[in-house]
Amino acid sequence: MKKLLVSAAALAVLASAPAFANQALAQKNNCLSCHAVDKKVVGPSYQDVAKKYKGDKTAEAKLVEKVKKGGVGAWGQIPMPANAQVSDADVKALVKWILSM
Repeated sequence: MKKLLVSAAALAVLASAPAFANQALAQKNNCLSCHAVDKKVVGPSYQDVAKKYKGDKTAEAKLVEKVKKGGVGAWGQIPMPANAQVSDADVKALVKWILSM
């Protein structure tokens, strides 16, 4: 029984590791200054972004470009600044994480 509980706990930690890793990535790249997972800050919540783009097969490419180049209008008139300093790998990981919500 003890082995089963330890195994279940280990699986839970491993399953949630990508979520923690990508939230840490969002913190590292200052994304959480304007966004939050579950509420609007300056920009939309990540959950709202995921809902808006659910089922859109082109969403990942669109959002990668928007994060890199910035934009305005999709969520109101407050512009999102360009994030050219964020590596392509980080941007792709962050977008995948957001769309998975």
